[in-house]
Amino acid sequence: MEQDLSKLEQSIGYTFKNKELLKNALTHTSYAYEHRVKSNEKLEFLGDSILEFISSKYLYNNYPKLKEGEMTKVRATVVCEDSLYKIASKHNFSDFLYVGKSEQIHQGNRKVAIMADSVEALIAAIYFDSGLEEAEKFIISNLKDEIEIASKNVGMKDHKTVLQEKLQVHGNVDIKYEIINETGPDHDKTFTAQVKLNGKILAQGVGKTKKQAEMDAADKALKNI
Repeated sequence: MEQDLSKLEQSIGYTFKNKELLKNALTHTSYAYEHRVKSNEKLEFLGDSILEFISSKYLYNNYPKLKEGEMTKVRATVVCEDSLYKIASKHNFSDFLYVGKSEQIHQGNRKVAIMADSVEALIAAIYFDSGLEEAEKFIISNLKDEIEIASKNVGMKDHKTVLQEKLQVHGNVDIKYEIINETGPDHDKTFTAQVKLNGKILAQGVGKTKKQAEMDAADKALKNI
């Protein structure tokens, strides 16, 4: 497995001094239980906190025009399962994860939650191996584009709420959002969403996440009303 792990190191741009830390970061609980080794759960716990801190620091230093509430929204958009899954897909984490036999049967190494959690565990592993600076390099290099997109669309968070308030002004109505198309590789997908009012299509929107596509659809529906 060492050779395979070196391929992952090459992909993420970081070489571990302690290879056991890397292996631990990639060890799911199902494998840990079967082989009586440590899982990546505790690393994941710490990695989550490091991720929040580094992304907050980056927003504070690089987006001075954003208000506190806007920074919180951007961080929530970026520090989420979808974003972490994109990182894991980009670096082919599924090829390196240690999962148990039961998870192997159900392709657990490709499950969104398992892949996303392993990214947080990897962040903590890098921190223990070399310190905060290297962990920061990994986080920012993989998330800065997502942060940029989210910062530009921070106002989109309100479009669904505004649309709902406008449509429900005379009473309850049935508003539904559907993802009708997705294109591109796993780490760089584009989604198309549509919003319906009582079964009638109001508008369609596109975005790099399902949430952004729905927000775009809501925005266009507002302009059509």
